[in-house]
Amino acid sequence: MPPDSPFIKRIKRHVIGRRRTYFAATAPGFEKLCLDEIRSLALFDAEASEVPGGVEFKGRLQDCYLANLHLRTANRVLMRIETVNATHFSQLQKKLSDISWELFLRADQVPQMHVATRHCRLYHTAAISERLLKAIAARKKNIEFMAPAQELSFSPQNIYVRGVDDRFTVSIDSSGENLYKRGIKKHTGSAPLRETTAAAALMLAGYTAPEPLIDPMCGTGTFALEAALIAKNIPPGWFREFAFMQWPSFSQKRWEYLKSQCATKFANPQKRLIFASDQDSAACSRLEKCIQKHKLSGLIKVSQKDFFDFIPRELTDQTGVVLINPPYGRRLGNLEKSDHLFVAICDKLKQDFMGWKLVLVAPDRNLVKKIPFQLDALPFFHGGLKPTLMFGRIV
Repeated sequence: MPPDSPFIKRIKRHVIGRRRTYFAATAPGFEKLCLDEIRSLALFDAEASEVPGGVEFKGRLQDCYLANLHLRTANRVLMRIETVNATHFSQLQKKLSDISWELFLRADQVPQMHVATRHCRLYHTAAISERLLKAIAARKKNIEFMAPAQELSFSPQNIYVRGVDDRFTVSIDSSGENLYKRGIKKHTGSAPLRETTAAAALMLAGYTAPEPLIDPMCGTGTFALEAALIAKNIPPGWFREFAFMQWPSFSQKRWEYLKSQCATKFANPQKRLIFASDQDSAACSRLEKCIQKHKLSGLIKVSQKDFFDFIPRELTDQTGVVLINPPYGRRLGNLEKSDHLFVAICDKLKQDFMGWKLVLVAPDRNLVKKIPFQLDALPFFHGGLKPTLMFGRIV
């Protein structure tokens, strides 16, 4: 399509050049961290405010790209398309049909719908999804949509509709797969933390490279890998693709330019600062392969070792950050065993890690009382459970 066609001009005017509202969704409790991220990155001139479930910010399309690339604690980034009022289905479908869907979807895309309502006369979510699909199909009959992006093979585009008090906000997902999927870790383990949670933990602990970091029950290595990205100043979205790459407004040239600007700021630490270990040799082997594949071997040292044999002064004469997500519950057979292990971990930390910054996942609220030093707490959700991130300094 010629670059000066009326369609391209509409995209430039209404999508690329227009300031829109975006929503960076987070896990409960991480909203303030995400807001601090947006403000500290200073990557875009965006108004931002904390709201339940995430952060709203205003910016241009480029800011949406940068948010997906850089935010470590966000789950996904939504672009607000339109907000309509409706009290009956014919009214809703008419208003949804008036949206310029050709500016946001390609000809072959049939989006997946995610609908939630509260205090709305139109509360049947399946019926709302059906009306939205009909509205998009009707638009496709009358308006030319951009051809499919043949070189890309993504999952279907996601559309989110949130209705509150008969007011429906329609958003399009710019991220695709959840942003905790960094595109690095392909190996799995038993109940690993999400990368967004690991990033939040590192922020709460006040981790700053080049201080040493120890992940002595590393499992799949989430803490160590996330810390390595921070130490090397690599954006968390560097190794993956996003849903906005399917949008008619996407510019590959602009995207490559933005990434090239990031690459100039990569750091190259001269020695290993991150120490990951586990008593499971298979887990260590999988993590080592992942580290080598992504050229992080110069920063992370992996070793097979039991935590209770771990002596930090054998690795470094500096204090730093130690992060522990202990096994618990069914992973150990029963709750009594996991409780005993948690207490033993705390005793070991008090004995050998005095003065270190600490992140400790407490799987049960009752265990928080058994920690023999003062820490701050942030509850979070993980695999149907509600553990607590404990963080502070061991003193």
